[in-house]
Amino acid sequence: MHTSFPVLFVSHGAPLFAIEPGQAGPRLAALGRELPRPDAIVIVSAHWMTRGEVCVTSSAAPPTLHDFGGFPEALYRLQYPAPGAPALAAQIVEKLQGAGWASRLDARRGLDHGAWVPLLYLAPDADIPVVQVSMPADLDTRQALALGQALKPLRAMNVLIVASGNLTHNLYEFRSASSHDADYIEAFAAWTAETLQARSTALLLDYKQHAPSAERAHPTDEHFLPLLIALGAAGEHYDTRVLEGGVSYGVLSMDSYLFSSASPQPHQGVIDHA
Repeated sequence: MHTSFPVLFVSHGAPLFAIEPGQAGPRLAALGRELPRPDAIVIVSAHWMTRGEVCVTSSAAPPTLHDFGGFPEALYRLQYPAPGAPALAAQIVEKLQGAGWASRLDARRGLDHGAWVPLLYLAPDADIPVVQVSMPADLDTRQALALGQALKPLRAMNVLIVASGNLTHNLYEFRSASSHDADYIEAFAAWTAETLQARSTALLLDYKQHAPSAERAHPTDEHFLPLLIALGAAGEHYDTRVLEGGVSYGVLSMDSYLFSSASPQPHQGVIDHA
């Protein structure tokens, strides 16, 4: 058993990431082969937001949700038939309730594309049980950190926690036919990596006030909040490994971050350029 299993924030990109791996797909696939095999994967996605309580999938066979429209037929044929973990789901609800989060099981919900698309690369055999946890619709950065802290004990149960969002996410620019200026994306990505490696949690919690072009990178917060969830699950002392994923469609930074336990001494982060 791994007493401090790593935590992953992943940029899941557009649904087409499932069939267009780009730079990020091979990097996630290599990471999946490198990491020790977990007993289960618990994933939080920006595409499942619930009101009033946190929901946890409890199906023994969660369906693959194609929660998007207007894409090539090949996407809708993809399935990710990983088993669920009902007993683990019940334990998660118990831990969340113990930490003060109203929560319940959801036996009908499946895995949305923010969950199964990155898992196609991380765990392509779909043979590791997967449980998805929702994000409260009114979550802010500090609450996101607290939600991650409530999930942190799962790391001692040989569980890989994955928080799935996107490092930058401006849907207006994504849908625009005009040319894109990627300079702000690179600046935002560099600031985030440097701030994580410095363990400057206070700056990340108030990223809209400190990060360059933060409002442009995230007109709304829901795709940045999974990073704070991952940070909460990582704990106070962590090492950061940056998995550079390039920029998709000119507007979506595909960088991901792996957090592992570390001593409280100053450290240097790692950037994966491979």
